[in-house]
Amino acid sequence: MKLDDSTLRALADFAVDIARGAGEITLRHFRGSFAIDRKADGSPVTIADRESEAYLRDRIVQAFPNDAIIGEEADERAGSSGRCWIIDPIDGTYSFVRGVPLYGVMVGLEAEGDPIVGAVNLPAIGEMVHAARGRGCFLNGKRVQVSTRSSLSKALIVATDFGYAIDRTPFGPAVAEMMRCARAYRTWGDCYGHVLVATGRADVGLDPVMKVWDCAALMPILEEAGGTFTDWDGHRTIRGGNAISTNRLLLPEVLRIVTSFRG
Repeated sequence: MKLDDSTLRALADFAVDIARGAGEITLRHFRGSFAIDRKADGSPVTIADRESEAYLRDRIVQAFPNDAIIGEEADERAGSSGRCWIIDPIDGTYSFVRGVPLYGVMVGLEAEGDPIVGAVNLPAIGEMVHAARGRGCFLNGKRVQVSTRSSLSKALIVATDFGYAIDRTPFGPAVAEMMRCARAYRTWGDCYGHVLVATGRADVGLDPVMKVWDCAALMPILEEAGGTFTDWDGHRTIRGGNAISTNRLLLPEVLRIVTSFRG
């Protein structure tokens, strides 16, 4: 699906607008008193997640009634336009419920299966990152790019949870080796870690377990910033079940390590 520049700009503006509105909803509850429920997989969900997603869905249906919607907290909505909005009302709910401000509202848009628009709102720290295919990546309206570090020995790696990656997934040995090679590593995870890579503040982001709503907004953001967003096999996908973001220069070195430790 070929979209002209003005249409892409309008879709990106819409994504930013609804991500900002949903972020305001989350802030009404942030660091407040609310019940924490558990989903089937044991992950937390709150009234803020549900209200945020309901708002996002309502806005999308009103503006684009023929578009499909995939979200974390409700059933998929079919569409007929060839476009699909993929939303995560709070990425980093565990951070949210503990009062940590490093959570985000994520809005992604696919056209004929290609992620073309992404917006990530980090409302508690006042950062909005967005991108549209061919139009660049922006942080609070200012164009941003990935870093230019070309060696892991000079790189900062961020990950959702190094302990989780090492102990419970097949990627543990590769992660341990990357940690050994890197200049530094931190557990600034969820969407925030990948945003750091897109904006040049970190160099590699690792996630051993990802859902499509965790990824959809991030691919256009990373790519428009000059970076890469792949699965751990190096495939460009938002449905690989895991993810690596890089500044592009470091991707070959990262994949060599992953491949060398694969059983």
